[in-house]
Amino acid sequence: MRTIIEDLAEEAERQIRDQTWIVTLADSDVAAKAAADLHAAIGPSQLQEELPTVERLAHLREALAVLAIALAHVHGRLAWFLGAATTALTPILHWRALPAEGGFTFGAFTPTLQQYAEAEEAIRRLQRTLTGITVA
Repeated sequence: MRTIIEDLAEEAERQIRDQTWIVTLADSDVAAKAAADLHAAIGPSQLQEELPTVERLAHLREALAVLAIALAHVHGRLAWFLGAATTALTPILHWRALPAEGGFTFGAFTPTLQQYAEAEEAIRRLQRTLTGITVA
């Protein structure tokens, strides 16, 4: 997940630098809001690691919602970037933090602490990239 997000971020930065992607004011506004909302959802690693796993998972799902809402408001390259990022993070939707208590989980599984940390770092990388889009 983190590697895919890193590759997407590098591609976006390269397209902006090479002027393949000309960032519009609308792109910039949506990227700025999404960056701020991602920052609010996923805090620094030390703070996230201190949270119970159910709260960490809630924050990750909130970050996915931020991306989905931003995606609904754009077209073109920013939409493609946000769509690919959201797709890369979809494994989060299959995670659970609560015990199954003998019942079915609809395929949800408990992620490792490393998986939480990697997903959170991927979100932070997206946030930094979106912040960069705002100043392009």
